[in-house]
Amino acid sequence: MLKTLHPVAGAFALVLITTFWLSTVMAEVFAGPELVALVKAAIPWGFLLLVPLLALAGVSGFRLAGKMRGPLVAAKRRRMPIIAANGIVVLIPCALFLASKAEAGAFDASFYAVQAIELVFGAINIALMAMNMRDGLRMKGRRR
Repeated sequence: MLKTLHPVAGAFALVLITTFWLSTVMAEVFAGPELVALVKAAIPWGFLLLVPLLALAGVSGFRLAGKMRGPLVAAKRRRMPIIAANGIVVLIPCALFLASKAEAGAFDASFYAVQAIELVFGAINIALMAMNMRDGLRMKGRRR
């Protein structure tokens, strides 16, 4: 069951984070403040799904790896603390701050500075999670 649960949870988490990131960019580029505020309000609600997915992917990955060795396992293990720290220390606080500012209609310099930080760290997490997915597929022999 873990062999199915892990990739499904990881893939859904990656899709959700990518959706947050793309929604932010698309709303800023193509829409007005109302849609930006709606996107920023929706993202923290998405944490109700994202946090359990990430926890499930992390726990199941740790259990699946067990005592496995090798460069792919080591790379995935090195990336996970970075992904978690980015999420807990940077991305969640940024999202909550931006939701609050957007609800108040305060699209000021601090809003855009924090949003830039959120987009950079979000892109880093998307890249790291994609690399973990790639390495997981290689470990299973699905991708050469």
